[in-house]
Amino acid sequence: MPRIVIGIMALLFVAGCGSSRKSSLLLERYSRGTMDQQPAAGQTVSWRLDPAMQKAEQRSVAVDVTYASPEFLQNFFSNRKVFKEFAGQNPYFPEHLVFYVTIKNSSRQRLRLSPGEFVLVDSTGSQYSPLNVDYVTAFAEFRAPMSTVTRGMLEDASPGYFGFSVPVGKMVSGKPQGRFALIQQSSLQTGYLYPTVVHDGLIAFWNPSREAASMRLILPGIKTDFDANDWPQTSLEFTFDFQTVAR
Repeated sequence: MPRIVIGIMALLFVAGCGSSRKSSLLLERYSRGTMDQQPAAGQTVSWRLDPAMQKAEQRSVAVDVTYASPEFLQNFFSNRKVFKEFAGQNPYFPEHLVFYVTIKNSSRQRLRLSPGEFVLVDSTGSQYSPLNVDYVTAFAEFRAPMSTVTRGMLEDASPGYFGFSVPVGKMVSGKPQGRFALIQQSSLQTGYLYPTVVHDGLIAFWNPSREAASMRLILPGIKTDFDANDWPQTSLEFTFDFQTVAR
């Protein structure tokens, strides 16, 4: 029996080592600014943003933005009615700054959203692009390879000779599926919004430098007034200014 335990621990060690290899996705830069400012982005920062909730409206399109604090996110992802078996885990990290956005189309025209074009600009002169789901899950795998492997092993364990079998392939290459599913389900989506439709979701950025005294969240490229050739005649842009305190 001790040899069995040692064997399982060895597999966990190998799987953990294999999973700790940094994905090439993590080499992507999601911030723009001078090179010497880059190390200050993506640090662990606890923010207070004021005002934390803001609203704006143009051409019968209403946008609500709320700073999604860690407490907000924990409560948000605890909703079992929405997230079912994946509920309970906040899939984002302390290195991330997250906003909850609601868009209501009360106009007579359809809209087209492109959340990948949204931008966060801080007072130090840096700007940030939204983090996509693949990037966040790759970051999760790099930050916590052993917990990812153990969770994957337990999820896929099945009866075997010693009571369960160890899914080595899952251990070596598995993704944190719960985290992936939560982000995929909760993210603000690209696509059309037809009249009367209300759409909500999260957008996440790397934390700006803790030296930032203010931030501006810019939601550009909300297209509307499409002509017969499906070309938009109007592009809306919403901006939200936050005073910040790093705690």
